Amino acid sequence: MNSKQRVRAAIARQPVDRVPLGFYAVDYDTVEHVLRHKTYVRDKIATQIALWQGRRDEVAASLKADAVEFYRRIDCADIILPKEAHVLPPADYEPIGAEEIEENIWRTGDGCVWKVVPHVNEFMCVHDPRPRQTEFAIEQFREPLPVEPLGDSCFEAVDHLLAELGEDRYIPTFAPTTALVLLGGTENGLMQYALAPDVVGAAAARQADMQDRLDEYNIRPGSAGVMFDTDLAGTNGPLVSPEMFRRMCLPLFQRRAERVKTFRDQLIFHNCGNNIPLMEMFIEAGVDCYQSLQTTAGMEVGRLKAMFGDRMCFWGGVAVEALIAGTPDDVRREVRTAMQRGAPGGGFILGPSHSVAKNTTYENFMAFLDEFVKLRDTF
Repeated sequence: MNSKQRVRAAIARQPVDRVPLGFYAVDYDTVEHVLRHKTYVRDKIATQIALWQGRRDEVAASLKADAVEFYRRIDCADIILPKEAHVLPPADYEPIGAEEIEENIWRTGDGCVWKVVPHVNEFMCVHDPRPRQTEFAIEQFREPLPVEPLGDSCFEAVDHLLAELGEDRYIPTFAPTTALVLLGGTENGLMQYALAPDVVGAAAARQADMQDRLDEYNIRPGSAGVMFDTDLAGTNGPLVSPEMFRRMCLPLFQRRAERVKTFRDQLIFHNCGNNIPLMEMFIEAGVDCYQSLQTTAGMEVGRLKAMFGDRMCFWGGVAVEALIAGTPDDVRREVRTAMQRGAPGGGFILGPSHSVAKNTTYENFMAFLDEFVKLRDTF
């Protein structure tokens, strides 16, 4: 089996020659350790500043060369998500412009102020002069949204990754989904589910309609499957009740799943938090593989395999906390435990509980790979 065949079989819960491996994403500090030079790959801060300032082609060149070289060097990843080689602004875009007004504080051309948070590789908007709407009416959502597909130049890095590695590796394409529609932000949006369910329903239906019409552009030629990427839960459980999810969210989520599976027959779902109360509905909707097994939220691979493993593949098993704060021996132990609990019976892809996040030590990352290679043929 090559990597693509191996992952396809694992997702279908069919026999594999060995356990496959994949990462949701690998942040730049680990990528730079492997490549031994600077990169824009998963450096969210440097990338965003460069795009604000009009250096798009510089970013694109780095993403194309370095994402491919990284996965060639580590060699053992069977499934690759286009997170390292992501969607870009179009080649002819007009940069918004940005200036650093004090250390780690940036102002963009639209008047927004952003705080750089280097230790977690993130930006945070601390001032947005644009008014935020908090009240909505059903009439706002009666007319369909215009379809404005991204041009091929936006997928320059994604398509390069597919061209270079997609023949042998399993590389899915991202497509948006309609699950929770949060009008006016998270807190206000969740309140709307209780206070204005008809308005939420109208907004969600319009959004799903637009997503349906964009699939033919977003699902890239040569991709092996489709990936939904959204979060529906916190550590303690779903953001809405299972009954509300079934009534208000599941119909459109299922419709989107059925729609994208007319393009590709396998659907992977990235979703953080404790989603056990919703898992039966994900299976009902047609999700084939669930990624992001947040162990700190009770999403332990052995438990999930026992409950749902006859109907769904699981991808994860190694706590990201161990990669950041543990020792190489801790990481090796996590890998062994995940393999012992997840691999029997198939339907399992090894990976971290989320990404290989900023501040993962290089020694821990290499211990992860080494222990996996030692064990992958034994289950």
